[in-house]
Amino acid sequence: MTGGRVVPEARLLVPALIFVALVVAAVVSLGTPLITSVATSFRVSLGSAQWTLTVTLLSGAVATPVLGRLGAGPHRRATILATLAIVVAGSALTVLPLPFAWLLAGRAAQGVGLGLTALMMGVARDHLPEQRGAAVIALISVVSIIGAGVGYPLAALLAELGGVRAAYGLGLVVTAAALLTAWRSMPEAPEGRSARVDVAGAVVLAAALVLVLFLAGERELWSRHLAVAAVLAVVAVVLLGVWAVIELRSATPLVDVRAVRHPAVAGANLAMFAGGIGMYLLLTLITRYAQTPSGAGYGFGLTTFAAGLVLIPFSVLGFAAGKLAPRVRTRIADPLLLAGSAVVVGGGFALFAVARSDLAELFVAMGVLGFGVGGFSAAMPGVILAVTPRSETSSAMSFNYVVRSVGYSLGSAIGGLILAAGTGPGRLFPDDRAYTTAALAGIGAMAITTLASLALARRRTSETTR
Repeated sequence: MTGGRVVPEARLLVPALIFVALVVAAVVSLGTPLITSVATSFRVSLGSAQWTLTVTLLSGAVATPVLGRLGAGPHRRATILATLAIVVAGSALTVLPLPFAWLLAGRAAQGVGLGLTALMMGVARDHLPEQRGAAVIALISVVSIIGAGVGYPLAALLAELGGVRAAYGLGLVVTAAALLTAWRSMPEAPEGRSARVDVAGAVVLAAALVLVLFLAGERELWSRHLAVAAVLAVVAVVLLGVWAVIELRSATPLVDVRAVRHPAVAGANLAMFAGGIGMYLLLTLITRYAQTPSGAGYGFGLTTFAAGLVLIPFSVLGFAAGKLAPRVRTRIADPLLLAGSAVVVGGGFALFAVARSDLAELFVAMGVLGFGVGGFSAAMPGVILAVTPRSETSSAMSFNYVVRSVGYSLGSAIGGLILAAGTGPGRLFPDDRAYTTAALAGIGAMAITTLASLALARRRTSETTR
């Protein structure tokens, strides 16, 4: 590749980038539909089984910024292949007849693959013509989110037919295929890049993120041991402050904090944080509502597989929005597309708040959510990369994905807290009104996202008119 042109040997590069991003998203999503099956198969509590999802998000959040920095260096191809090898090894651990601790280790190894999405974006920006690269980066961003709608129903079906090991076997097959695809198609990084990793910054950030995501997932800790949770929250904030100081003083920072402070990048990350809370909140609300037995006075009592099918409109319309985004972006700026997409997601919350008595209404709300998420995901990279040097693509997008992971975790936690507060003494399921309250909270999160995006649009307009 020279001058942003794709050499003949790289003709399969674009489908390979999309495939790897899709596989990572699908494999990570395997934790959600299998929690009950894991608890039954391994004879552990539901809280313990929940860690098959939590540990994946934790390892992904910790690994993503490190991989982003390595991906910005000269050994990007080796980094991609080594990471996929770790994911494949982790997938094998989830399939082998080993104790529960080994399953958690395997899921943690799979979570490392979350850092690959930003690396795929870096490859696209370096090895594709500018316009083509921008479109592919947007699509990578979209499939990294809607991939959950692909993995969820397949995993649930396999779990019903062949047990939890068969469902995890899907992850082993697709990750092995992704490794082979990457080995055959991933090019070397351009020359002249630095790959030094700020080890001290990585350790401090990892500790802070572990605390943040742990606190987001442990709802009982907040309700039963508020003082302990508050102290841990303060420690997490202090660690993040220490990390920022380390990065500012480092010659080779893990994340360029000065670049992150750029108004466009800071605004985009704020929009991603609030938007992540809202998007994941609605996703979990709808799937949980669909699986609630009708004996609770609401809900449809769907099986795990049937509930997974509710995600199909999310994936289909999300992908459609991602494909439409390049055309829309020729007419409006990326921040405006962010704002419009946030309004669409807010519309999905509004639909769920007022109309959920029929299963078809859940399909409609999920489709609206998918369309909004697809547009939002497609626009986000453009906002950040417009002010990011080409060599820092992987690092900048890695930080954005860490912000997204934290937002997702908080969205899940907020939803759980609201529903728990709406569950009466001695009752197993929350009152139907609790779902309305959670939906209104989601509308608030998307309002913040919309305002942050509009502020970005105003700033860009003022800069272009000077």
